[in-house]
Amino acid sequence: MGACASQVAAQAPSLSSPLDCEIGENCFIQQYVDHDPAEDKSRDFACGAQANDGHTGTDFRVATWAEMRSGLPVLAVAPGVVRATRDGMPDIPQGQADSPAIDGRECGNAVVLDHEHGWQTTYCHLRKESLRVKSGDRLQAGAFLGDIGASGATEFPHVHLTLRHNEQVVDPFKPSNDSACGLQYESLWSTPPILEFGGLMRIGLTTRVPEFSEIKDGLATEPDLASSVPALVVWTFGYATQAGDQIRLAIEGPNGWAFEQQEALEKPQAQLFRAGGRRAPSGGLPIGLYTGVAELLRNDQAIERLEIRTELND
Repeated sequence: MGACASQVAAQAPSLSSPLDCEIGENCFIQQYVDHDPAEDKSRDFACGAQANDGHTGTDFRVATWAEMRSGLPVLAVAPGVVRATRDGMPDIPQGQADSPAIDGRECGNAVVLDHEHGWQTTYCHLRKESLRVKSGDRLQAGAFLGDIGASGATEFPHVHLTLRHNEQVVDPFKPSNDSACGLQYESLWSTPPILEFGGLMRIGLTTRVPEFSEIKDGLATEPDLASSVPALVVWTFGYATQAGDQIRLAIEGPNGWAFEQQEALEKPQAQLFRAGGRRAPSGGLPIGLYTGVAELLRNDQAIERLEIRTELND
């Protein structure tokens, strides 16, 4: 079913960010609210594809599990009173052998805040035992609720923020219920977040092709280079890519040592990992500076470029 509210009442709260982070740098918007009322169809507020069918909130994520473990506070987006909390669910992604049953608890560890004039916010997937508020607490905007986590129905660390007015879901990026497309809307954000419609979160250099599980966990981005390494590989970790996007990977090194590959994506992917590189020559890698590049191209235009450099000294 569609997720948009039919009307947005007056006296809507002015929302601050649920995370103290730099969007596009150390946090990313994975998904938006679904604006398509039809079943088995979805569209985000800009009439794009970055919303699953029936998705009721905005997903703010970190790239890796290591970043989740280091702790990133989830913050109240407006003044309010804590209506309900839940804690104690493990941070285990769905699909693993040890993932818990979540029927009726898809939101995971959560906080619900009541605001004035019938407004309410819900914060899902918080980290186990990180909540520091209880029912009845009166909070100001920016108050610490708990840490970003991966409890409940999720496959990556994030906070799912749902805004409701009189029990109806409202998209803070586009609170009106019209079907027009575009990016110029009167939002409810006090400082509108940078819009993210897919991109690359991380780039790294390794001496072998890593496992995707290593990348998601937080693999170090730079290898301990020596001339005797067997190969040099560049990898990238992306999110919310679209069918038709292209991923370009390249390495430039001294004495003309180079690698490049480009691949067109056949289908949209919530998370994406690509890697490629070259074996070292028989005499070893040449001494000098190596630069790894990852680009995400959409409609033949580079919408994201990441670069990493490392030095081989001996």
